[in-house]
Formats: sequence, structure tokens, C-alpha cells
Amino acid sequence: MKKVGRPPAFEIPEQLWDLFCTYKAWTKANPYRVQDYVGKDGAMVYRDKERPLTFRGFEGYLAEEGWCYDLSRYQKGEGEHHEAFVPILTRIRATCDRDMVEGSGANVYNSAIAVRVLGLADKQEQKVHIEQPLFGDE
Repeated sequence: MKKVGRPPAFEIPEQLWDLFCTYKAWTKANPYRVQDYVGKDGAMVYRDKERPLTFRGFEGYLAEEGWCYDLSRYQKGEGEHHEAFVPILTRIRATCDRDMVEGSGANVYNSAIAVRVLGLADKQEQKVHIEQPLFGDE
């Protein structure tokens, strides 16, 4: 019986990893150029700011390059073909997360943004103590 539907965007997991490596190289070779002012006279300069690796950025890169715009079926392992891509996508996500964590630790990226993107939280215990009057007098 012949399969019906769209052909898969990627034939083998290594193809997706190679595309991620291309995205990574492009991202690191193309920093953001930010206008800044320095010195007592406020001389205008441009500074290069490194771009972080993000999974969403990778999906955007794939869409711009004409591959696909959504990796959710590959991430979920829907169907026999997609299952083989789960380990590669886990590796890609881990590489992006590591770049964010290490870049935030080195003050290359804004740590508050990295915490939100990665879904991390600075846990603090908060206790609320409410007293109720014994006899209704306030």
C-alpha cells in the first residue's frame, strides 16, 4: 500500500544535525550590531553582540531556507519516520540551552531573558501568616 501525504522534510537525522551546525556557524558569525555611546563626550560607536543559539531561531532558520517551519512532529516522534529524529532534536535543544546558560553566566546574554526562555525559576519560599481574632474584635 502506498503512503499518502506530504514527503518528509528530512530524510535522515544527520541531515537535520548538519543544518543545525550550519545555523550555529551562521549565528556566531553574524553578531548583532548595536549602537552605543562611550566616553565623557558620548562618542557614538557600534559594538558587536553575540547572537544566542535558540531552538526557535533554528526553526526560523529552517523556514527561511525553505526546509520546514515546524519541528513539532519530529520532536514528538509521530510516526515511524519521525521517531529517529527525537535524539537529534534533544541534542539540538540541549546545545541551544547550554549556549544560553553559559552565555548568561559569562554576561554575554541577559540572564533574565535566558531564565524565561529556558523556563527556569529562581525559587524563593514565601510564607504568609494571617492571624484571625479570637472573639471577633478587631
